[in-house]
Amino acid sequence: MLVLVAPGQGAQTPGFLTPWLDLPGAAERVAAWSKAIDLDLAYFGTKADADEIRDTAVAQPLLVAAGLLSAAALGDAVPGGIAPGAVAGHSVGEITAAAFAGVLSEADALSFVRKRGQGMAEAAAATPTGMSAVLGGDQDVVVAHLEKLGLTPANINGAGQIVAAGTLEQLAALEADKPEGSMKVVALKVAGAFHTHHMAPAVAKLEEAAQALTTADPTVAYISNKDGQAVSTGAEVVARLVGQVANPVRWDLCMETFAGRGVTGIIELCPGGTLTGLAKRALKGVPSVALKTPDDLEKAAALVAELSV
Repeated sequence: MLVLVAPGQGAQTPGFLTPWLDLPGAAERVAAWSKAIDLDLAYFGTKADADEIRDTAVAQPLLVAAGLLSAAALGDAVPGGIAPGAVAGHSVGEITAAAFAGVLSEADALSFVRKRGQGMAEAAAATPTGMSAVLGGDQDVVVAHLEKLGLTPANINGAGQIVAAGTLEQLAALEADKPEGSMKVVALKVAGAFHTHHMAPAVAKLEEAAQALTTADPTVAYISNKDGQAVSTGAEVVARLVGQVANPVRWDLCMETFAGRGVTGIIELCPGGTLTGLAKRALKGVPSVALKTPDDLEKAAALVAELSV
């Protein structure tokens, strides 16, 4: 079974969209999306620096646009198109996955993620907060240590990685007092304590935005990062997209579900690398391809062909 996954915030790097805009029709699609959501995606994906694309209101729509663009390019590269056995997204990547699964149109996905990014940016501005990855250590020990410091284990990613979220003072305390058995603490390129109670103000904004969405049931198994379970209705997918901004991401449970369903290959949409990296450690032996540039499309298409035999 092939699984298609979409990365979350922090995966973006300056200029990462540049080579994708050279594909036929890509620049025109991005220009239309930019106009629709009043955000110059081409500029932010090609010319903006790291600080500009760290802005939550920018990063989130940019990541979803890149995911949709690369998914379309992959479909064009595979004879007959791509039909994965399951899709999933990490954090904001869930919106990309929802669009691919047919739950949301591309237009609705981009409109919704624009409001999500703005709402979460406003919530983050209320208190200086951030996120740091804790690498290594026993999961129970790490979680208990974070809670002792007042931090939230906002992303339990599996493969020995847990992301802590909280105030900058709490994160500084974590840097000075690492959990027993952990190797290091790495600050992430995000501008807030996402998937924690700090994001509660954004939930109300998204509940309102969700009322304007037209939804359909998933056409492919949609694995939710709330609990790693498959969600069968479009209404439930959207309800989870709304609530998930203030709740932890359980990517470890998503990977357990992939394994339980017999995953035989993983393709990570642009800007790929983070989720395939986790999979290589947690799902050993499962081949994967990260779409970083269009040059990776050939490898991804070959993997699809191999799994179809």
